Amino acid sequence: MPYVDGFIVPVPKKNLEAYIRISKRCGKIWREYGALDYREWVADDVKVGKFTSFPRSVKLKPGEVVVFAWITYKSRAQRDKINAKVMADPRLKDMFGDGTSPPFDGKRMIYGGFESLVKV
Repeated sequence: MPYVDGFIVPVPKKNLEAYIRISKRCGKIWREYGALDYREWVADDVKVGKFTSFPRSVKLKPGEVVVFAWITYKSRAQRDKINAKVMADPRLKDMFGDGTSPPFDGKRMIYGGFESLVKV
């Protein structure tokens, strides 16, 4: 049964191009190890809700945008194996091994793994 890792990330608009470059590199690594799909989307129509919303969920600041992303796998077992390989891959470590910060605030990133529930 398919399995998905989902992410919501606040990205400063001024860092969006750098984020895209890193995301493309990451996506290639995940796909190389067997992920079925790697997608990232930038918010176009997400209003701040009264109680909950995408912007509220990541404590969006002025000058930032919400990025919504997912990685699809054949199963959770496959996801666990792929993620272990990705996290050990030196290319991933090299992206920030020089002491530079990622182009987003990782402390406000929301992520988790999801089982398939409905497919129409």
